[in-house]
Amino acid sequence: MNKETKEISWSDFSKIEMRVGTVVKAEEFPEAKKPAYKLQIDFGELGMRKTSAQITNLYNLEDLPGKKIVAVVNFPPKQIANFMSECLVLGAVDGDEISLLSVDKDAKNGLRIA
Repeated sequence: MNKETKEISWSDFSKIEMRVGTVVKAEEFPEAKKPAYKLQIDFGELGMRKTSAQITNLYNLEDLPGKKIVAVVNFPPKQIANFMSECLVLGAVDGDEISLLSVDKDAKNGLRIA
């Protein structure tokens, strides 16, 4: 483990609700400070959630609907410009390039990541 990584307990980790969802709608978000898209994501029994994602360098709007992603769904809502984000999509970050975490099988929306 490098010096910048802080250990957490298994109890801490178990509090994070990471779930599988399907992007159903993606649109431009010109009001955001950094280039971003607005996403609507279906989490099955948990319902629809919206979020903002700074993924414009690697993804086109038309490629996102239908994509299975992983997101944290138990953060409190966060105001981003004129938009209220209700979840946090997860991705691998390399500078300004963010590659979304996704599942490689047709996992059911709402399944918990463990």
